[in-house]
Amino acid sequence: MAGFEERFPAPDQFRDASDELHALVGLQLGTDDFGPGDYLPGLEMLLQSMDVDPHFTERGRRIAWGDLVNVLGARAHAWRAMKINPGFDRHPVSRPIVITGVPRTGTTALHKLMAVDPQFQGLQTWLTGAPMPRPPRDQWSQHPQFLKVAEQLRARYDAAPDSRAAHLMVAEEVDECCLVLRQSFVSNLWTCGWSAHSYDAWWQQQSERPAYRHLARVLQLIGSAEPDKRWLLKNPGHIANLDLVFETFPDALVIQTHRDSAKALPSLCALLMQRFPLMEEGSRPKRARAMLTRETEKWADAVHKAEAVRHQHPGRIFDVVHADFHRDPMGIIRRIYSFAGLELTPEVDADMVRRAEERPELAHGVHRYDLADFGMGEEAIRAPFGDYIDRFGLAPGKSAAA
Repeated sequence: MAGFEERFPAPDQFRDASDELHALVGLQLGTDDFGPGDYLPGLEMLLQSMDVDPHFTERGRRIAWGDLVNVLGARAHAWRAMKINPGFDRHPVSRPIVITGVPRTGTTALHKLMAVDPQFQGLQTWLTGAPMPRPPRDQWSQHPQFLKVAEQLRARYDAAPDSRAAHLMVAEEVDECCLVLRQSFVSNLWTCGWSAHSYDAWWQQQSERPAYRHLARVLQLIGSAEPDKRWLLKNPGHIANLDLVFETFPDALVIQTHRDSAKALPSLCALLMQRFPLMEEGSRPKRARAMLTRETEKWADAVHKAEAVRHQHPGRIFDVVHADFHRDPMGIIRRIYSFAGLELTPEVDADMVRRAEERPELAHGVHRYDLADFGMGEEAIRAPFGDYIDRFGLAPGKSAAA
């Protein structure tokens, strides 16, 4: 990370740096093909936002610039790999299982538990940063791109050690679709790393359809050696775009997780705030309160959008309440497999039981936060969700509405 920062310092003004960014990525990868230009308006808007919205620390500027280089580089890597692998898109992505839900509702734990089953293929973290046909697993540890992503993750957790307990990313494990979707630069993920109010206002008015088209092609590329192997995908942001999920993958099955928003959203904001001292100067309490207000509005809107779509696709969405999964993970797994018509072999069942008992997500401690840091009470966080909380019995002492 330090070597990159020294060789390619952040520009004085981001808004004028699009050509520099493209040239830098082209120099690194030896390609000037970034695919269709539909990503350019989002990139330009993001660059302009970076000059006015955040109060970057000097290191924060370098990290943000590095993020742009890496994401645009991943897009270029994908399109180069598509060119040199003709026929990668011969087979459509068929019958994917898509896990989604408001962040911090158990999507990651469920995703990684189901990923134990070898009948699925997934988006490994390192391949989201360098999309290509997935090499044999025994070659990963020697691959330059795998080593690069592993080093980037090590540097990230060295800079913010507490984030390991909140959300641990591992180069060889499955990760979120948003890491591919953001390569189109129309993504809620760009509002998470640093203050991006003007970009956020612009993003709310955009369609992510081009991003989903890019995602589908990247999945075809990565899975081209095993085109018939079923995809297991996960991304909280899909609940805001379930219409695009079903448009892009017409035979998808969706698993939606649910948890009390007064627990999930402060946990999300506490996770996002862990990088604030590294990235930005200014008032931490002010940033925290603004963030929880915005995230509450954003995810309440996403839930309402998902509800409208689910009525158009009866029988295609399976609901998992966080408390039920926490209490009986294998009971939920067996119900999911029944819903999806999947076989759960005794061997896979035993492997899943072992992982559920080991709870590796707790290996780095427990993610803790204080609601008082965010300036909103529990009822204010629940209110924008309307009857959703009662319908699934998510508030303490409540049972699901009949």
